[in-house]
Amino acid sequence: MTRDAAPSNDLDHLWMPFTANRAFKADPLLLASASEMHFATPQGRRILDGTAGLWCVNAGHARAPIARAIAAQLETLDYAPGFQIGHPQAFAAARAVAQVMPARLDRIFFTNSGSEAVDTALKIALAYHRARGQGQRTRFIGRERGYHGVGFGGISVGGIPANRAAFTGALLPAIDHLPHTHVPDEQRFSVGQPGWGAHLADALEALVTLHGDTIAAVIVEPVAGSAGVLVPPEGYLERLREITARHGILLIFDEVITGFGRLGAATASAHFGITPDLITLAKGISNGTVPAGAVAVRRDIHDTVVDDAPPGIELFHGYTYSGHPIAAAAIQATLAIYRDEDLFARAADLAPLFAQAVHGLRQAAHVVDVRNLGLMAGIELAPRPGAPGARGREVMRACFEAGVLVRVTGDIIALSPPLIIGEDQIHTLTRVLRTALDGVA
Repeated sequence: MTRDAAPSNDLDHLWMPFTANRAFKADPLLLASASEMHFATPQGRRILDGTAGLWCVNAGHARAPIARAIAAQLETLDYAPGFQIGHPQAFAAARAVAQVMPARLDRIFFTNSGSEAVDTALKIALAYHRARGQGQRTRFIGRERGYHGVGFGGISVGGIPANRAAFTGALLPAIDHLPHTHVPDEQRFSVGQPGWGAHLADALEALVTLHGDTIAAVIVEPVAGSAGVLVPPEGYLERLREITARHGILLIFDEVITGFGRLGAATASAHFGITPDLITLAKGISNGTVPAGAVAVRRDIHDTVVDDAPPGIELFHGYTYSGHPIAAAAIQATLAIYRDEDLFARAADLAPLFAQAVHGLRQAAHVVDVRNLGLMAGIELAPRPGAPGARGREVMRACFEAGVLVRVTGDIIALSPPLIIGEDQIHTLTRVLRTALDGVA
């Protein structure tokens, strides 16, 4: 077997994110190029991308229209400051994003990542309540097993213990959490949304009773991606929307993963028919080509913050690279591909075949649950006694050796292919995964 390795001294200087650095550098998996549905290793082996990179390359790799737009922009205007001065591309990109957001969520604040988008949304929520005379609303409600990036705001409202453990002494103080929605005994092997669990949203009523009118916002992922594809029960998001609206609490949907076609619509909000007050975006917004993120804000929230402020800066927040010209060009070119190739509808059309294929793994070795929605799926494995996560890692590496990239979270295999995937490639993805599952102890 040919290993895709490199001399150790070529790897030493980089401290890799969310990586077991010692184990990786002892036996690295490297990617050198990409095109459409495939990566390639330094040795030229093709790897079918079953994860859209990291949930972000929704239109497939190395798309020429995006590359041309980036190159042209780089030669025209490489950078422009965004504080007290602007450039046309940022305004055009904001207009393009607004056009695919739910009605009236048409005020766009650009960031550089999903983590920054979450922290921005939390700040906007605080600013809004203060502007409307409810400055006591400073508390945020997240959810267990939620992932909202790695800023201190994001890990405070997030609910993945490992992401919080080393930083607990510095997290935001006014935080509480809803219970997560995944109850295997009631939901195991659900195809699409589980029928059981809408009542779990009622835990928010108890938090309102406890905290009174101090809650500024509730933030949830419509589908929890990083925790292993946890699909909301039927009626759950509807109840959250009703409860938050009734108590004057803002509802933030973190759509960094679900935005831009993953569920067969521009947003999960559109898929579910539920409109929150703010939506955080990143990943697919630029097809992963340039770091970019955004917050889509309900128009009246923007107007309350801006119009009620004294003369001068209305919101003391922003980034050096907010609305960066290169990112703005990439965003516009990416959204044009989604539109011109009708990729959101394509994802919706492929979703039933994808569901059938992933649920065909139900009888594969070690599988204890399969869950799916749109073009995303989680295949949960029984952990190896005394070695949680080891089986998942071995399956991931076996798939890579066989020419398929999957993502692993503990003992959960996550699939989220580019929206351009074909039927044969869906079957290849699940066939290789089944072989890998059957081949590990």
